[in-house]
Amino acid sequence: MRKEKLPKSRFRGSLLSRYLLIIVIALLFIPVVFPASLVGYQFVQSIIVGNISPEPEAKNDPYTTMRLEDMWHREAKRLKGNTPEQIDARIGELHAAYSKVDMFWVDAKSRVRQPGTSKLKLPQTWEAADAVAYMKRYREATQQFSVIAFIGDDQKLKQGFMVMQVSRSELRTAGYEMSARTSMIFFGIILLMFLLFIAVSWMFFVNMRRRLLRLQSAMTVQDGSNLPNPILIKKTDEIGQLEHAFNGMVVRLGSSQRREREEEELRKRLIANLSHDLRTPLTVIRSHVYSLQKEQLSDKGRQLLKLTETKLGDLSGLIDNLLSYNLLTSGKYTLDPERCDVLRIVRESAAAWYPLWEKEGFEADIDLPEEPLFWIIDPQWFRRILDNLFQNAVRHARSGQYIGLHARALPGGQTAILISDKGQGMEASSGDKGAGIGLAIVGFLTREMGIVMDISSTSGGTNILIYPASGSEPGLKLKG
Repeated sequence: MRKEKLPKSRFRGSLLSRYLLIIVIALLFIPVVFPASLVGYQFVQSIIVGNISPEPEAKNDPYTTMRLEDMWHREAKRLKGNTPEQIDARIGELHAAYSKVDMFWVDAKSRVRQPGTSKLKLPQTWEAADAVAYMKRYREATQQFSVIAFIGDDQKLKQGFMVMQVSRSELRTAGYEMSARTSMIFFGIILLMFLLFIAVSWMFFVNMRRRLLRLQSAMTVQDGSNLPNPILIKKTDEIGQLEHAFNGMVVRLGSSQRREREEEELRKRLIANLSHDLRTPLTVIRSHVYSLQKEQLSDKGRQLLKLTETKLGDLSGLIDNLLSYNLLTSGKYTLDPERCDVLRIVRESAAAWYPLWEKEGFEADIDLPEEPLFWIIDPQWFRRILDNLFQNAVRHARSGQYIGLHARALPGGQTAILISDKGQGMEASSGDKGAGIGLAIVGFLTREMGIVMDISSTSGGTNILIYPASGSEPGLKLKG
């Protein structure tokens, strides 16, 4: 038979290559992907910080660092050339608009002016030392936000300067919020990449597990031919090669099963044809033997004629057994189980065989209880079992001149039927020993009816125990 060649699996499409790719991604995740993400985060953050634009909500919120600082410098520029009274009035208006902000200004003569309701404790005049002290406090006070702008937006005008101060808890810093948002995006990207790696790994092993389970299902699920179903091959990787080998095995099993079925059918037809073809000459020979018995023969001739008749009977029985075995194994004879009293069937069969036992000089030792023993069996084929066993005893245990039928109690509470003889045993040579077709028929029928047949044979005789396979009755089920 030509050996089927398996398709070659390229490394690029193999399970090994995909698994190595997952391992490489896992190894590069921390030393490469994490630093690359960090660099990208810094780059994006620098772009966002350099181009900060307030959100729609922030445009309507005056308490943002950028809006306050822009407003303060814009107002300082707008107050260019105004009188101190006008500057006081404008700063008062601004304080009313921004009630959470403390404001004051210092005029050209270094006098401190606090319009509105400022809570700052400031000196009457603003000296250089005061400016240094304020700047120092401003740099150390991380919880305060201060903006200083020269009036007219030009230090050379000498109109003084204006100062605003507010607690950072009252502010909404757009840059900080954007930085927090970019940080969340960065860590979200890291988490997404980690989850993506887990998903890819999970999908790889789930797909491999699903394909293996499909292969297992194909091995266990069978159709009417008692053969596994072939598998549709979608990939040429290692599992694909296994599937291809499995399909090749299914094809070879199917071919072997077909050949075995053909050989079995040929054997059965041959046995059936031989059985029928042998019956015609056998009938003619038996008729001639019957005619010879009416002729004048010597004692030796009559003895040989009787032996010939006996052998013809054995041959006829062998042909019947061959035909019966062939029909049984072909399924043409079906069992018809029913609940029967097996002890009654044994007594009836023994009564039919008793004249032959008496003729052959056998001592029939029959000891069966009167109580019925019910099994679910086919009565016709159970009688056939008994007939074959009795016939074997007559043929092969003639030297013992004994046959016994008893009921034997087993340890599990079951009752067995014991058929015994005192011959030389099954291993001893016998001139009447045949091919064992009778015992083969008995074995087949007992298996089909769920009956156990235990045989123990020695040189002192043979004991055959017959009892149900399990429970109180054999495994056959009643019809209907």
